[in-house]
Amino acid sequence: MSRQPAVIAPSILSADFARLGEEVDRVIADGADWVHFDVMDNHYVPNLTIGPMICEALRKHGVSAPIDVHLMVTPVDELAQMFAKAGASHISFHPEATQHIDRSLQAIRDAGCTAGLVFNPATPLDHLRYVMDKVDLVLLMSVNPGFGGQSFIPSALDKLREARKLIDAYVAAHPGRQIRLEIDGGVKIDNIGAIAAAGADTFVAGSAIFGAKDYAATIRAMREAIAKA
Repeated sequence: MSRQPAVIAPSILSADFARLGEEVDRVIADGADWVHFDVMDNHYVPNLTIGPMICEALRKHGVSAPIDVHLMVTPVDELAQMFAKAGASHISFHPEATQHIDRSLQAIRDAGCTAGLVFNPATPLDHLRYVMDKVDLVLLMSVNPGFGGQSFIPSALDKLREARKLIDAYVAAHPGRQIRLEIDGGVKIDNIGAIAAAGADTFVAGSAIFGAKDYAATIRAMREAIAKA
């Protein structure tokens, strides 16, 4: 089955927030496809990061690239709607963070965004089987959420293969449907090929890109490794 084109989504969690608009402009100009937001509430995860105001500010700054919002928050619904109004393109949340997964997914789609489910390293994919009709994106965490700069957890490769089989089987039975398979955590030039080979088509990278001197060369090297997978 043919895969969707690879998407590189740098996480602004690792960007220089004193120059955020400039950082996002630069990384998109240097070849990135999406802008990834790691939204943490110091409740669902032990850290506090950014809210809808940052999303809205980047849109007003002129950022037109898709904004990929990963909600590490509970409750989910109100903040998801706020991000949708602020200009988000994709909004994903953790199934254990909401009481009504199906309803939360539908509300995001009704707000004009694509909807995704996020699975922590030790969270099984069970919920996914029952909402494939409302999921546009599946995000697998390859680190425990809360902080950037962590090392990739190798068992995520097996989980990627499992998710890829589920997605491919569903898409094959439902022509016209597209579901992206995204990975987030410890993604670097030296492991992105193996990650792609395991089934991912969308790659979040924070420190590996924003910590590099040359964003364009890093993104180019990532694409080359994906192409060889």
